[in-house]
Amino acid sequence: MSLYSIFRVSVFSVLLVLVAACGKKYDPNAPLEPMGDFSLGYAVVVDDQAQIGPLSRKADPGTWKKTLTEEVKKELGRYEGDKIYHLGIKVDGYVLAIPGVPLVVSPKSALIVSVSVWDDAKREKITPEPKQLTVLESFSGNTLIGSGLTQSKKRQMRNLSRNMAVAIHKYLLKNPEWFGLPPLPEPVEKPAQGSNGDN
Repeated sequence: MSLYSIFRVSVFSVLLVLVAACGKKYDPNAPLEPMGDFSLGYAVVVDDQAQIGPLSRKADPGTWKKTLTEEVKKELGRYEGDKIYHLGIKVDGYVLAIPGVPLVVSPKSALIVSVSVWDDAKREKITPEPKQLTVLESFSGNTLIGSGLTQSKKRQMRNLSRNMAVAIHKYLLKNPEWFGLPPLPEPVEKPAQGSNGDN
């Protein structure tokens, strides 16, 4: 699958979720959800093989590494559990919307990364395979027509890095058993419509 196809599938699937949740504003001061014995050790970000998507500005070398590291530490460094866990984050690709594109094809900025989680005490990786996550820029009056028209490249990257840090946090919360908590209950399947359970 081409890079363009990967971006198109990933970005549009995430777009549907974000549109549904665009009314919910992230609150960094909200109480932390329990995450067991988690305490952040290293957040190692690698961005030297990041691919640039269509209609994108080019990020300066090392900029994703710096910005993502800062935002992940800000988001997850608030936990003070009894064990240390490390994160390996590889930037797979990105789009930083360019300015001057007509409204009808105005692109949205996007970031795709792969995340691995390591247990420091056991010196082993928890995640069998890296988890790929995709985020788009936050929706606001400044981004509905594409952030390339209203924001600097630095602001776009900060926005995406903040959203990715939150996405990584949510991913970890979905796997509490990694951090000494009971696993989340299995989703209950609803009976087929029209079925009353009789044989």
